[in-house]
This record gives sequence, C-alpha cells and structure tokens, in this order.
Amino acid sequence: MNLHPATQILIWCAFVAAMQFLPPMRMLASGGLVLFLAFFFSRQKLLQLLRRTRWVMISLWFIYAYATPGEALFDFAISPTREGLLDGGLQLMRLLVALAGLAMLLDRLHRQQLMAGLYSLLAPLKWFNLSRERLAVRLALTLQYAEVGMLRPTPWRESLHSLMDEGMHAEGKTLELPVYRYAFADLLSGCAMLVFWIVMK
Repeated sequence: MNLHPATQILIWCAFVAAMQFLPPMRMLASGGLVLFLAFFFSRQKLLQLLRRTRWVMISLWFIYAYATPGEALFDFAISPTREGLLDGGLQLMRLLVALAGLAMLLDRLHRQQLMAGLYSLLAPLKWFNLSRERLAVRLALTLQYAEVGMLRPTPWRESLHSLMDEGMHAEGKTLELPVYRYAFADLLSGCAMLVFWIVMK
C-alpha cells in the first residue's frame, strides 16, 4: 500500500504526539514495539540517528535526574533524585521512539518525496497570502543540512566545510518536486488515526 508522502508524515507526527499522552506502561510497550520494528527494518538509519544524538539524550537524562525535586538517590549534597531518573527515563524513551519512527520514515521517503509531502501539508498557507514555495525551498535546505550533520558518518568539521562548498555552488539551482495524488488508502489512514486518538483518550 503506497500512501501519499503527506499522509506518512502526518502518521509520524500523530504517533509522536500520542506518545506524550500515553500512560507510562502503554508508552513503554508501544515504544518497545516501534524500536524493535525500526531496528529490524531501518537499522542503519536508526543507528546513525542515535549516534548523532547520543549526547543530547545523555544530557537530557542528567538534567531531569538533577533538576527534578524528589527523594535523593544517594546520601550526599549533589545527588540525582529517584523521581528525576524515572521522569528522565520516560522522556528519553519518548525521544528514542520519535527517532525510531523518523528512521523508518526517512527509509521510506527520499528527500524529494519528503519535500513533496511537506509542500502538500503547507497548502493552507495560501489562505494567508504566504508563499509555500519559498518555505518549501527553505525546508529543503534545512533537510539537506540536517542530513549532512546527522546521517553522514563524517566529523562535524568536514560536514561544515561540505555545507559551505555546497552553498557556494547552490545559486541558480532549481528544486523540482514530484506530484502525488491522494488515494483511498490515505482516507483509510486518516480514519485510522482518528480512531487511534479516540482510543488513546
């Protein structure tokens, strides 16, 4: 079943949002399943994302562990709290699940498909006399820089030089987006997302 790129992006966004409201045990069970699927189907992309964000995740856990009020874990002045470690672990799990879903999304959609999906989702901007073409170009550049920074296994200095070289030769280039039509499968997916949200509440 081939879904419209915009539908696939919306499914990922809805899933990430739902993870914020699920009770801890449901979130851990659902997140564990998603991580397993991502490791099985999109292992390389998932490992690349995890490698590039590992320090962010470690920092997040430490911030929660030391900044959340609660029962001190050790008997000395500077100690993480039990509640902080638990809350940090839950937030870390949510971030891991979001990255796992993103890895599967990036494996299914190449850059042009991703941009075509975002372009479709930006259609309401024309009601406010805003240019979605200009925003689409900026998003394309952002995605390109993110790909260089997160998915290419190169040191950050080499990535920075690569971006500067690409930027110097970017003038005069055009961006072409493929056109996709919505199908019945997209309608079914939308109904499934609505049912999912009702069940989660």
